[in-house]
Amino acid sequence: MAIDQIETFGESLIQHGPANNRVYLMKLKREDFPQIIGFINGLALLHGYSKVFAKVPAYARAGFEQEGYQVEAAIPGFYNGRKDGLFMSRYFHPDRLIDHAADRVHEVLQTAMEKKSNEPEAQPQSDIEQRLAIPSDSAQMAELYRKVFASYPFPIHDPAYLAGTMAENVIYAGSWENGQLLALASAEVDPEGGNAEMTDFATTPECRGRGLANQLLGKLESLMAQADIQTCYTIARATSFGMNITFAKNGYEFGGTLIKNTQISGTLESMNVWHKKLSS
Repeated sequence: MAIDQIETFGESLIQHGPANNRVYLMKLKREDFPQIIGFINGLALLHGYSKVFAKVPAYARAGFEQEGYQVEAAIPGFYNGRKDGLFMSRYFHPDRLIDHAADRVHEVLQTAMEKKSNEPEAQPQSDIEQRLAIPSDSAQMAELYRKVFASYPFPIHDPAYLAGTMAENVIYAGSWENGQLLALASAEVDPEGGNAEMTDFATTPECRGRGLANQLLGKLESLMAQADIQTCYTIARATSFGMNITFAKNGYEFGGTLIKNTQISGTLESMNVWHKKLSS
């Protein structure tokens, strides 16, 4: 499957393409607002995409709402702990709003909420090595992602792509046992905005239930706190009991559900936004 492309409008960053059948405004620069709204709407109309999804500061809310966008999720203090961030969407086809997995999405969220706690972080088993990944790990990382995800919104099956992101703004943490990579997670850091997306979680099927994702999340959070990141967040598969429970149990707050937002393993899935303030 083709990977959606990334391009710029002024200083803003956009991803779009048929894989997710959407336009995603990943980063909005103030000088590009409000002209960028017409641009991303035009992309959707030109290519026939059924959704536009925009991650924007709260100041842009009224401008997007005037163009038919609605707030699907919100993160207080998303930008440097002071300014709220909004996840706004416009649907260009009514079918995109219909989620046939809605009952499971509700069940997963309800279960995660019931399991919210302040339990101590599980400690790694003595035979598990937890460390940050380096470029020479990229082939093994891509192999794990291929095993877990048949397809994904970004080209994480490509070792060169993974190595390239390490050189930019993504930190990967992994769990190894006897040299074999068992689990991965990453933090996509926005130093300017003071936030980090905790993402790309993957555990080999035979190792699920061992708490590896929980441990990697704790490791990445510690690194983010040391780097003066104010807010961590995730956009998690809304039908995944494991990932939603992991974030709920680690003190993350639910921010909203993005309907049929992201293509994973060949299906458009709804996603839950969770967020956590690391420092005041």
